[in-house]
Amino acid sequence: MKRILTLLFICLSINTAWAQELNPVAHPDAVVRSGKARFTVLTPEMIRIQYSDRSLFEDRATFAIVNRRLPVPAFTAVEKDGYLEIKTSALTLKYKIGGVIDGRKPSAEVLNISMQLNGRPVLWYPGKDDAMNLKGTTRTLDGQIGDNKRQELENGLLSRAGWSIIDESPLARRGDGSTTFAFDKQVDGIDWVAEPVDKQAIDWYFLGYGHQYKKALGDFIKVAGRQPMPPLYVLGYWYSKYQRYTSDEFMEIVNDVKRFNIPMDVMIFDMDWHTQGWTGWTWDRTAIPDPEGLIDWMHQHGLKVSLNLHPADGVDDDEDFFNDLREDMGLDKQTKRVPWNLSDGRFYHNMFKHIIRARERQGVDFWWLDWQQNLTSKYVDGLGETFWCNHVFYNDMRLNRPNHRPLIFHRWGGLGSHRSPIGFSGDSFTTYGTLAWQPYFTATASNVGFGYWGHDLGGHQQTGGNDPEIYLRWMQFGVFTPIFRTHATNWEGIERRIWKYSNFPSLLETVKLRYALMPYIYTAARQAYDTGVSLCRPLYYEWPEVNNAYLFEDEYMFGDDILVAPVVTKPESDGMTARRTWLPEGRWFDVCRNKVVEGNRTFTDRYAMEEIPYFFRAGSVIVNNPPMMNLNTRPDRLILKVVPGGNGRTLLYEDEGDTEGYKQGAYTTTTISHDGNTLTILPREGKFAGMPESRSYTVEFLAVNCPNAVVINGSLVAESEWKYDAQRRLLTVNVARTACDKKTVVTIK
Repeated sequence: MKRILTLLFICLSINTAWAQELNPVAHPDAVVRSGKARFTVLTPEMIRIQYSDRSLFEDRATFAIVNRRLPVPAFTAVEKDGYLEIKTSALTLKYKIGGVIDGRKPSAEVLNISMQLNGRPVLWYPGKDDAMNLKGTTRTLDGQIGDNKRQELENGLLSRAGWSIIDESPLARRGDGSTTFAFDKQVDGIDWVAEPVDKQAIDWYFLGYGHQYKKALGDFIKVAGRQPMPPLYVLGYWYSKYQRYTSDEFMEIVNDVKRFNIPMDVMIFDMDWHTQGWTGWTWDRTAIPDPEGLIDWMHQHGLKVSLNLHPADGVDDDEDFFNDLREDMGLDKQTKRVPWNLSDGRFYHNMFKHIIRARERQGVDFWWLDWQQNLTSKYVDGLGETFWCNHVFYNDMRLNRPNHRPLIFHRWGGLGSHRSPIGFSGDSFTTYGTLAWQPYFTATASNVGFGYWGHDLGGHQQTGGNDPEIYLRWMQFGVFTPIFRTHATNWEGIERRIWKYSNFPSLLETVKLRYALMPYIYTAARQAYDTGVSLCRPLYYEWPEVNNAYLFEDEYMFGDDILVAPVVTKPESDGMTARRTWLPEGRWFDVCRNKVVEGNRTFTDRYAMEEIPYFFRAGSVIVNNPPMMNLNTRPDRLILKVVPGGNGRTLLYEDEGDTEGYKQGAYTTTTISHDGNTLTILPREGKFAGMPESRSYTVEFLAVNCPNAVVINGSLVAESEWKYDAQRRLLTVNVARTACDKKTVVTIK
């Protein structure tokens, strides 16, 4: 592991260096011009390729790429035999001087790049098919049944071929049919859309990282911007369902949640919070007569509130603030509707000033932005409505609510969408086939840095009754996903209140497990910010030369130390389900079987409904929370699960939870290591407002023999402070409250 610590916390130490100062203009020493072609050496493995018949080269940020001011790597550029040759330590680019670069006709004559992949030569040229691309993600899972959305996945940044292309050419089509644009003059502080300097130009970024997948992602966020951390509460349990709930019904749900001791952090008000129609901005006071009071009541019960928006139809004359908006837009008094045109800075300013601000003043914490109409703008040809809505809403919150972390809940809008998390995947069908494909889909999205997909756990649309078994399996998968949110459509009879199911105790255990894992999850979220490697990631990031890492696509790594192989198929007649799993090389702790097992093998095991196949990396320390009801309070005790099978170390990351301070160094890290018999908690490093000064620990040594004695900081511990469960082979040691800036050592004899 502990390669990740080196990567992660070198990054932490240079926290604010490059990512906070984005400059789209490359260093002049990195640029090589040859007639109508221009090349920018960004890293030894990444070269920007531009060609313009008009010799107009884009130097502004574009939707996917916002920073080109990187340290200039070592390279040479020479002209020889009619060719320009640019050579780095990883790539050799050859361009025929005066040649026309055109990707429509595959040819290596005018331009090619050569590199090595595992000692074998690789040659790229314009128009070459990237048939081995490992894919990225797609805008929505609306209508997903099984893997019918596979063919819609856009190409990603990684490929088994060793190379990939980011195409920021103005005429290149994104997955939703939109195109990229430049960012230029700001509107109310937000970088605004602008036409390219040459719409016919070519603008490619060649990535030749071979199978160094993590390095490719790390360099991608250097040019594309980091993946911001969501607020801590977002990682907790969300209750959501498309249904016309009244205030009393909302409160009944929360009261039931409290009565059944279900941890929860987010309550969604789906579209029926507003009056008639798909698009609406005015409270339906027949259902919710006192919106401010209801939201305040939710806040008093520790819940954040989000409202669903379908904004495409604009603002009708029966909406609150319509007259104010119409007048500020300079429209005639006979106007019955102000159309939605977010590319118009004047509309953005007035729409948000009158309507969005009014709802936020009533307590709305963040917006669920559900764009389902025309995919591209009616006003700016090729502008993707999804990407642009995401960009504007996210940055509006960043600028206007600076005491909170910006956040929107939305669909994927194409490359660059990772800068405005988080994602809502859409309306899938409740089938085992649908569930079986979502682990692959979720992990694969990390190939474009989109690491926070949230699914409708349980599925959105279902036929027949409420099946407790498939709901449980979906929730078990959900524990190990970025966003833990139940949801369904408003079809009569669909139930998402887990306490209404016959297997409620098992469903509740999934929620408790999610909250227990929160310190581990939140540390991985910080890693995603620093390194570009998302929380859920495919196995081939770690084992790129092993074919099984690509074949077992329903397995994935959840952070650095947990491998998840969820059960995604229907149980057999005895209630058990067979699952075939590949374990990579090394040693793993099988959580279900409570034992260390050897990797580099494939095996089949049968799992009861309550069992989730997941595996800890041997030698790791998995930090857990004690039982808790929400993430608003920081526990004063942590549980440290010491995983046998090797020596290792991990790191606990903490910050304020809902501020931007983490970008300026307001965070702490605590290194925890063990050698099998001795656990060492090093003094905490860093600081942030509200950090705990001391805490206690429950240390769980998994799958060990009963010790003769336990020693803490050199002193023998009374047997009343530790206990041994012989059946589970679990040793539990209680460490009294200790100052966080002091070293703590626990040794078992």
